[in-house]
Amino acid sequence: MRVLRNKRALVVGLGRSGEAVARFLAARGAEVTVADSKPEAGLGQAAERLRAMGVKVAAGGHPPPLFREPDLVVLSPGVPWDLEPLQEARRRGVDVIGEIELAAWFLPGRIIGVTGANGKTTTTVLIGHLLRKSGVPCQVGGNVGLPYPPAIDLVETATAETWNVLELSSFQLESIRTFRANIGVVLNVTPDHLDRHGTFEAYAAAKERLFLNQHADDYAVLNADDATCTGYGERVRSQIVWFSRTRALDHGASVRDGEIVMRRGSETASLAQVDEIPIRGPHNLENTLAATTAAWLAGAPAEAIRRAVPTFKAVEHRLEFVRQVAGVDYYNDSKATNVDAAQKALEAFAGNLWVILGGKDKDSDYTVLRDLVRQKARAVLLIGAAADKIAGQLGGAAPLLEAGTIGRAVGLAAARARPGDTVLLAPACASFDQFENYEHRGRVFKELVRAL
Repeated sequence: MRVLRNKRALVVGLGRSGEAVARFLAARGAEVTVADSKPEAGLGQAAERLRAMGVKVAAGGHPPPLFREPDLVVLSPGVPWDLEPLQEARRRGVDVIGEIELAAWFLPGRIIGVTGANGKTTTTVLIGHLLRKSGVPCQVGGNVGLPYPPAIDLVETATAETWNVLELSSFQLESIRTFRANIGVVLNVTPDHLDRHGTFEAYAAAKERLFLNQHADDYAVLNADDATCTGYGERVRSQIVWFSRTRALDHGASVRDGEIVMRRGSETASLAQVDEIPIRGPHNLENTLAATTAAWLAGAPAEAIRRAVPTFKAVEHRLEFVRQVAGVDYYNDSKATNVDAAQKALEAFAGNLWVILGGKDKDSDYTVLRDLVRQKARAVLLIGAAADKIAGQLGGAAPLLEAGTIGRAVGLAAARARPGDTVLLAPACASFDQFENYEHRGRVFKELVRAL
């Protein structure tokens, strides 16, 4: 067990996980300072809460002198790993880690780690649902977002028997050192966060770190239909369990005669009826394949998994049905923060779509959406900073309406959509140009729809 008492600790970034880390360190006797680039006025009550615990808070930047004193630096996921003050701290031998690594130092029980470009949250929450319904002790957290806690907050409630089911982003995985996932799940790897990682290769390498510290008796659950995942399969040291939506597998989980069937060695288990999966879209069939596989490997009986799958409810902001107004359905997929996620959202519907696209661009290629937009969209409503770029790449595929804001987009769609149409928020972009995060964007959309 690592000793934190009297350690000088610097927490960089005062988001949800940053505040949780600062509380955790202070409660264990560390001398804690938190630094955030936002001005004092932008930190809200978090700064006041931490100061009441004796934590020092430095707002408005990351001054180099702060990085010369600590014994330990803990980064929030949104903080770039290669900031010069961090590199200087490493050169001086300072421990520089992320919140996930800190949690791993103290977290009892075993870990299921879930990553991928898309589907992480749904799969993580679904695994937790399947384990709980099967009587397997578990808790869910990590990068999931509210109402689930950061991983560091799971330390107090975990026991040696607990399965800790964690959603993990590439930002979190790039900073791990000893973190070990007993079951590591990669759903898919498509271009995302290139504005942070620089290249797709660097992004894929960050995801692959999920398997860095696995042992031979651990499991790697990998998508057999994803080229990057098959590449991982050539290098992992743990036991590989494949899943596939498109073809039957002799070893792994796949679809046979309308069922999700697991085959390992001489064992065959039916884990779900496909027509009983309550979340729509082929991508959610993949997520269910991965989740049922992970739950089964964690000890949930096949029959209990089969009973639990139909009782799952869609996660907020992930193809979430909001309401029907005048015969028009409204769906909130604010978590579609990249092109691949928006593509999967479009694929989940037959057509007659009014699609709201736009936000903060992440060096994305929106031409990937052209064919689907041409086939399925009555119109595209453009919002946010990326609107001009999206218009340039999708021009001619469908009518493009310059909405600017999400409020105007909902108003335009409501005025023009006909009974049987669907209004879909699937932005394909980050939210930070107009919103605090994708959750804020999704809540605003739902409030607007409920007010129609």
